[in-house]
Amino acid sequence: MIPMTLNEIARVVGASLHDVRDPQAPVTAPSAVDSREVVPGGLFVATAGARVDGHDHAAGAVAAGAVAVLASRPVGVPALVVEDVQLAIGLLARHLLEHIGPTVIGITGSVGKTTTKDLLAQVLERHAATVATDRSFNNELGLPLTVLRADATTRYLVLEMGAGRKGDLRYLTGLAPPRVGLVLNVGTAHVERMGAGPADVAEAKGELVEALPADGFALLNADDPYVMGMAGRTRAQVLLYGRSAQVRVRAENVRTADRARTAFELVTPSGRAPVELDLIGEHQVGNALAAAAVATVLGLEVAEIADGLNAARRRSAGRLEIVERPDGVTVVDDAYNASPESMRAGLRAVRALAGTRRTVAVLGAMGQQAGASRARHAEIGRLVADLRFDVLIAVGPGDPLAMAEAAESSKQGVAVHTAQDVTEALSLAGALLEPGDVVFVKASSEIGLGACARALAGA
Repeated sequence: MIPMTLNEIARVVGASLHDVRDPQAPVTAPSAVDSREVVPGGLFVATAGARVDGHDHAAGAVAAGAVAVLASRPVGVPALVVEDVQLAIGLLARHLLEHIGPTVIGITGSVGKTTTKDLLAQVLERHAATVATDRSFNNELGLPLTVLRADATTRYLVLEMGAGRKGDLRYLTGLAPPRVGLVLNVGTAHVERMGAGPADVAEAKGELVEALPADGFALLNADDPYVMGMAGRTRAQVLLYGRSAQVRVRAENVRTADRARTAFELVTPSGRAPVELDLIGEHQVGNALAAAAVATVLGLEVAEIADGLNAARRRSAGRLEIVERPDGVTVVDDAYNASPESMRAGLRAVRALAGTRRTVAVLGAMGQQAGASRARHAEIGRLVADLRFDVLIAVGPGDPLAMAEAAESSKQGVAVHTAQDVTEALSLAGALLEPGDVVFVKASSEIGLGACARALAGA
């Protein structure tokens, strides 16, 4: 954060000062929307959510060191009061960017955004000062908070950009105009809010490349026809990446290495180099290639990129996070979120990791699948059976029951159980697990299966 006084911030966002003794008091640290994450010298951004109103925690935030609160009403402690807090924090982020001018890299896609962002950040950090999205802070509040962590030394700003509906990326790219735009894939995540199918999702995701300048770069996944279709929607130079021998950034000789990690030979215009990721699942190849494509247009040589990928580690919780218990049980927590694409990738990765070990899948609902939801859950149930998982625990009423029914009717020998909620799922899993098992936990975030995974892991 570039230091700014409360008066300066008020002018930028159109705020009035309330209960402020010193308008010249400087804000020197990043902002936070969670009062528990306030750091001394920062700004607390009070938002009213479905369950918690940040205004109720304003006094605690100031007591924890916040210089003031950005709020929609006076709160009894130093505050910058605005009509629209979301709009104000966006204005402040845009103001900061105009003064420091880093290279802004926008990343979107239906699945893999967070992992790709984490890989890319670790490649670029070895090269220059880099700020990247924390966790999955990729929406209209999270993105400005990321921007506000940058300062005059920041060269690369890596921004994960989520889109729940059409227009979201247009808004986010207006706050932080990217010079480099990366589109990973088009799947069924958020299809309920975007339209009838993948073409509607592609229309929304393509807003990122439409925002790029003529001297920018659009990095497109050549393995996804919907992403390829975005090439005509941008003024920027297009660079393709993928598994095809015809693209300039690609993977060759893909294989599974020790402990189910994925290895391949990275090929870029500057040459080739071996990569062995510290991540499980062949789908990680696409995420690594996406990061490599961005690094390539930023001028990094293939050896530098490969070194960064080889050294990269998982940074974000709940994404194929592996915990080894003392009794030999391996817990794979992938419960941050779920779509049919990520569910399939996770099941295959865990099956490869398990080898001959006994496998247990604890799976909940995949949200926002519109009218195809029941059929897509049934497809996952059949895949669990086809992959020869030993046990399936389907969690929740409704669509997960279709998952259970499909797995059971496959006659592949999977032992199928159902649980009404997370508490029952945890109890069932605890009773069924045996020493040496591999247990995979995944569902959309609103199901809350992350608590089950953490409890099984002993966290």
